[in-house]
Amino acid sequence: MSKLSFNQLLDAGVHFGHLKRKWNPSMAPYIFEEKKGIHIIDLNKTLVHLDQACAAMKQIAKSGKKILFVATKKQAKDIVAAKIMNVNMPFVTERWSGGMLTNFQTTRKSIRKMTTIDKMKSDGTWDTLNKREKLFKTRQREKLEKTFGSISDMTRQPAAVFIVDILKENIALAEARRLNIPTFAMVDTNSNPKLVDFPIPSNDDASKSITIIMDEICNAIQEGLEERKAMKEKPEKAKQEETTDATVVEAGKTETAEVKEETAAEVKEETTESKEEAVPEVKEETAAEVKEETTESKEEEEKTKKPAAKKAAAKKAAAKKPAAKKAVAKKPAAKKAAAKKPAVKKEVAAETDEK
Repeated sequence: MSKLSFNQLLDAGVHFGHLKRKWNPSMAPYIFEEKKGIHIIDLNKTLVHLDQACAAMKQIAKSGKKILFVATKKQAKDIVAAKIMNVNMPFVTERWSGGMLTNFQTTRKSIRKMTTIDKMKSDGTWDTLNKREKLFKTRQREKLEKTFGSISDMTRQPAAVFIVDILKENIALAEARRLNIPTFAMVDTNSNPKLVDFPIPSNDDASKSITIIMDEICNAIQEGLEERKAMKEKPEKAKQEETTDATVVEAGKTETAEVKEETAAEVKEETTESKEEAVPEVKEETAAEVKEETTESKEEEEKTKKPAAKKAAAKKAAAKKPAAKKAVAKKPAAKKAAAKKPAVKKEVAAETDEK
């Protein structure tokens, strides 16, 4: 947790952003309000992000890795150089030469040239050179010192990069992102915080704002270095702590093993008892089920027999019905005989007329 308070950030002017027309929409979550055409940064979120950045910086310093600081603007270069020299970390306050990270082998060659010139002065070979060669070497040494002097101790790529004003240091940010190096940065309202892994929303133009943020970052790095030093100075205590931790872990493992064995034995006993209890119950249930099945099968057989008898009776009745129909069909012959009777009546009528 940072020791900074809200009022300290307010007094340092960390809350001042850029003009409204210069803002980046990605900074909207970190803007508190707009006042007189200027965006005001939310200092509560600044404190939260600063704590996260300090914690990450502390862990990197504790692991013994290097953090590269980049600040080439006028307001920040002197402040960063003065603060970071106390922490013994590499920094770049002059021009960022392209490929300083992506083409690190070439930068190492330039640093080796500078070291060879220093060796020449210490070995005595410097005195063998003529006046013109000495002048050329001194100018070359000054030029290399200006650009690479602060990173001469950096033998490998840094574990992290801290940037002040990512718009001005866009090349350094692009190289770090390409190499997947974690990036920390002071992000103003005209910048895109999504490009940075650990953004700190703050005013990156005021010297007071840069000073207060850099003090907090340097304190976190110093704490990490002190913890690393304490671990090196007292390896016996660290080993004892490790051994005690190992014994505690082993004791915990043995206890868990014993508990597992006891639980397994209990489970076996319970399973055997449950099996013994379950066997007669299962037998009774199976016998009842068998009886029910037999009764159901008998009922089904009786039901099937009854419809069969009904079907046979129906068939016999259907066979008798056609004979009755045949008897009914013979009745028209009687009708024919009845139809012949009128003719007899006509003959009797005719005889009566003749008489």
